[in-house]
Amino acid sequence: MRAIHRLPVALVLSGTLSGCLMVPPEEDPIYLKQLEIDNRLVRVERIIDNQGLLNLMSQLDALQKENQALRNEIETLRNALEQGGERQRQLYLDLDQRLQDMERRATAIARANADKPVLEGGSLSPGELPVPGGGDRANYTAAFELLKQGRYDQASLAFRQFLSAYSDSKLADNAQYWLAESYYVTQKYKDGLREFEVVIEKYPQSRKIPDALLKIGYCNYELKRYEAARKALSSVVQDYKETTAARLAGQRLQLMASEGR
Repeated sequence: MRAIHRLPVALVLSGTLSGCLMVPPEEDPIYLKQLEIDNRLVRVERIIDNQGLLNLMSQLDALQKENQALRNEIETLRNALEQGGERQRQLYLDLDQRLQDMERRATAIARANADKPVLEGGSLSPGELPVPGGGDRANYTAAFELLKQGRYDQASLAFRQFLSAYSDSKLADNAQYWLAESYYVTQKYKDGLREFEVVIEKYPQSRKIPDALLKIGYCNYELKRYEAARKALSSVVQDYKETTAARLAGQRLQLMASEGR
C-alpha cells in the first residue's frame, strides 16, 4: 500500500519538474521577478549617478563663479595700482622739475651777486660786505677775488667784514689768514704779524697753521726781530716736516745763518 501511494506523488513531482523545465524564460515568474529587480537597481544607480553628476556640476559652476570673481578683483587691484603708480610718477616728475628750476634760479642769483663787486670794480666802505645779499661762501669768494686782483686794501676790508659777519663759518680760519696776507704783501708787517698770530691763537686746528707760522717768521725777519723769527721758523721745520712751509722755513733759516743773524 505504501508503495502504491508513493508512486503517484513521485509521478506528480516528476511531471511538475518536467513542466518547469519546459517553461520559456520570458514566462518564468522567477526570472521575470529577477529581471524586474535588476531593472529597478539600474534605475536607482542611474539616479544616484545623475545626482552625483549634478552635485559635481553644481560645485564646478560655483568654483567657476568664484574664480571669475577673484579675477575681477585682481584686475581691479591691478588697475588701481597702475593708476596710483602713474600718479606718483607724475608727482615725482613735477617735484623734480620744480626743484631743478629753483636750483637754477638760486645758482644764477648767487653767481650774479658774487660777480657784481669784482666785475664792476666798485669799492667797499668799512662795515660793508662785498656781496650784501650772499652767504658766507659768496662773500669769501668775492674777498679772495679782490686779493687775487691785487686790490689789497679792498680785500682787507672784505675779509675783515666777513669775519665780523660770519665768525662761525668754516671758512673763518682761511679768511683770517688771507686778511693777514693782504697786510704782508703791502709790507705792513706789524699788522700782518698781528693777524697771523690770531690764526695761531684762534684756530689751532686749522690747516693754515704751518703757513701762518712761516709768515710770522717772515714778518719778524722784516721787523729785524731775528730771535723771534728764528723761533717761529724752527717750529715750522720741526713740527711740520715734509711740507712746503717747512722747506721755505729751512731756506730762510739758511739765509739768516749766512747773514750771521
